[in-house]
Amino acid sequence: MATDIKAPTFPESVAEGTVAAWHKKPGDSVERDELIVEIETDKVVLEVVAPEAGTLTDVMAEEGDTVESEQVLGKIGEGSASGSKEEKSSDDASAKSSEAKKDDKQEEKKASGGNGGGKQHDVKAPSFPESIQEGTVATWHKKVGEAVKRDEVLADIETDKVVLEVVAPADGALAEIKAEEGSQVESEAVLAVFTEGAGGAGEESSSASSSSASSSDDEGSDEKVGDKILAPAARKMVAEHDLDVAKIEGTGKGGRILKEDVQKAVKDGSAKKAAKSSAPAKAAAAPAVEGERVEKRVPMTRLRQTIAKRLVQAQQTAAMLTTYNEVDMTEIMALRAQYKDTFLKAHDIKLGFMGFFVKAASEALKRFPDVNASIDGTDIVYHGYQDIGVAVSTDRGLVVPVLRDTDSMKIADVERTIVDFGKRGRDGKLGMDDMIGGTFTITNGGTFGSLMSTPIINPPQTAILGMHKIQDRPMAVNGKVEIRPMMYLALSYDHRMIDGKDAVRFLVTIKELLEDPARLLLDV
Repeated sequence: MATDIKAPTFPESVAEGTVAAWHKKPGDSVERDELIVEIETDKVVLEVVAPEAGTLTDVMAEEGDTVESEQVLGKIGEGSASGSKEEKSSDDASAKSSEAKKDDKQEEKKASGGNGGGKQHDVKAPSFPESIQEGTVATWHKKVGEAVKRDEVLADIETDKVVLEVVAPADGALAEIKAEEGSQVESEAVLAVFTEGAGGAGEESSSASSSSASSSDDEGSDEKVGDKILAPAARKMVAEHDLDVAKIEGTGKGGRILKEDVQKAVKDGSAKKAAKSSAPAKAAAAPAVEGERVEKRVPMTRLRQTIAKRLVQAQQTAAMLTTYNEVDMTEIMALRAQYKDTFLKAHDIKLGFMGFFVKAASEALKRFPDVNASIDGTDIVYHGYQDIGVAVSTDRGLVVPVLRDTDSMKIADVERTIVDFGKRGRDGKLGMDDMIGGTFTITNGGTFGSLMSTPIINPPQTAILGMHKIQDRPMAVNGKVEIRPMMYLALSYDHRMIDGKDAVRFLVTIKELLEDPARLLLDV
């Protein structure tokens, strides 16, 4: 039965897309989740993968055709690719091929020891967008032989923007890992070999091999070290890991140390040597002492490398200047205190300050289009919408997911989306679409206690707003000194694009909208 290949579900803001490239031709065999066709929209390029393994039989939308959301692009049939109309001439070749396949399967079965493993698949890295050249294998969540379910996460690939998940193509187990943690991989590089339905068998064979290994411990000559007796395999592991035999508990006959005992000690880290016995002077100095100058060298993550590169690029290419102002948060804080409980009941989300800042910035961006523009070579691109990026701090580094069309968003929508961004950012679940684009950025150093800072522009944007800590300060109000909750605001901008006058007026507009929130409702 044929399976439809459909275009992805486009976001509301995207009406249609164009078939950019077919990666397979009719008659080509495809694996499940293999890239078949790319759809180009006015914002991003969307990848369409095979819903099932089989053969591409029909292409119903050629390259260059305009397609709508969920439109059928082609069909996948069952079986392997023939792709040839000359069936008679290919009969002999097919017969020979089937015989060869049988031989290959028999050889494969012999190689696997007849453990019942099924079809093998190459586990590949995802197709990276054009802006990403390579990624790093961050974590393998499964080991060779460990049983996994279909679509269960096998590994994480860290790129300079997001962490991409690689999932199991079927129920089974990893047969071989070809790209270890920390290795660099390119788009669609083979990461591992996966065997369908091999989880239990893999575990049985591994347990059988471990039992045979332990039985081999009983053979050969033992060695006595101090008052401990080591089996041959255990002795080899002790030497490899440079362990202190005296700290290993033996579970064999008469306290004999087996290979499993050494493996347990390696895993627990309980048998590490404190110092070399041949250097008594150094042995006395081996324990850590107070004030010891310890250094640790670790490679930069790909995200941190990209952050560093972009920040340096921003300072080297933009004529960056920063203007400052301060805002009296009295009215916003009073409004928040008055309605926070009602807001929580109505929207199931807490009322914070970021919603007010995003709405104020959206209004100010409409009034000052230069601040909402970007520079592309010698061209100025004026954006007729407000997509505001909000800097989110994660364990991996700073990421800037984007709020789309903030002018039409309600404060509750802003707060809910920002909370979602924060959670997914900490879990490494932010997608590429979440961080593409953006016409303006807001960063809040106040959450960490920053009183004043100079934010760096996020290219190709031309401005960024920095929020800071709210602090009570004495202020002159109508000729009297009053204590008011004040916040310093900083606007860094590209002087190539934005004049100082417009930058100052933009920041003053945000200040006025926040100090009198009714302006946001009345559009004045």
